[in-house]
Amino acid sequence: MTELNTVAVVVLNWNGKHFLEKFLPCLLKSTYPKLSIYVADNGSTDDSVAFVRDHYPQIRLLSNPTNEGFAKGYNTALGQVTADIYILLNSDVEVPPGWIEPVIRLMETDPSIAACQPKIIDWNHRDRFEYAGGSGGWIDRYGYPFCRGRIFDALEKDDGQYNDQAPIFWASGAAMFIRSNVFHQMGGFDPYFFAHQEEIDLCWRIHHAGYRVFACPESVVYHVGGGTLPQGSPQKIFLNFRNNLIMLWKNLGYWERAWKIPYRMMLDLLSAGKNLLMGKWPYVTSVIRAHWAFAGWILFHRKESLFPVQRSATREAIYPGNVVWMHFFRGMNSFREILAAKK
Repeated sequence: MTELNTVAVVVLNWNGKHFLEKFLPCLLKSTYPKLSIYVADNGSTDDSVAFVRDHYPQIRLLSNPTNEGFAKGYNTALGQVTADIYILLNSDVEVPPGWIEPVIRLMETDPSIAACQPKIIDWNHRDRFEYAGGSGGWIDRYGYPFCRGRIFDALEKDDGQYNDQAPIFWASGAAMFIRSNVFHQMGGFDPYFFAHQEEIDLCWRIHHAGYRVFACPESVVYHVGGGTLPQGSPQKIFLNFRNNLIMLWKNLGYWERAWKIPYRMMLDLLSAGKNLLMGKWPYVTSVIRAHWAFAGWILFHRKESLFPVQRSATREAIYPGNVVWMHFFRGMNSFREILAAKK
């Protein structure tokens, strides 16, 4: 078993002084012995930088001159950090003292585990999973992400039902452990994503490279959520729809791409039509903007060939059905219920 000598927690901050005030004290109580802590400021216009510098001289401060978003912001910051394991931690996350050790122990037992996440609980409702990651992320065959403990907006009560260490498809960017060499081998996050689903894209590429992603629920953290873009924000809707389509294009083989992306766009438009009937114009315009932006990305920003070779990824934590159908049409609201329906 290889010892992982160094761990670096990197908190990406943008105008989050109130979160830093609340949650840095508990982070500093972390008991992992070989730990360094960084705050990477993403062009904040509040006095976050001065606050960290004046009150926490033991924390290493990195400053980006502008807000580069989650994806490029972390790429820039992690290019300046040396450690065996990076922990990407949102500024609005409360951690208990021993939260790091269980995940590191798991990653030490299996060098094929490139990324991992703890169980993520709602800070405001501590008996429930939190939207950003639950107890580990899955994806269905059409590219819809969901979690052990969260199906779309349906959040499950945590009764210990997902306390097993298990392979997952994606680890949440709210509290992601990742081997530094793998992060850089993969080229980090796709900066074009800016924010939302960049961690799913990265984990998909990690699977393509032959590594695995795991959940370690022995470690538990508490996430406030919605600190940058609240749920229902038109910009959040836009980024989620656009980035999901880009992610499918990048990670699917040609024949899957040829039918799955048009199918997904049709489902997107059906969702927009439903929201139009409900008078939710911002949702509708966000979906349409996302489709146009996706087309623009294909024309002007994609880097790979239009006709890629067939890609092979693990089938771990890929749901073989359509989670939209199971949830919205069959009324299934729990991960276990949906999983059992396909067995």
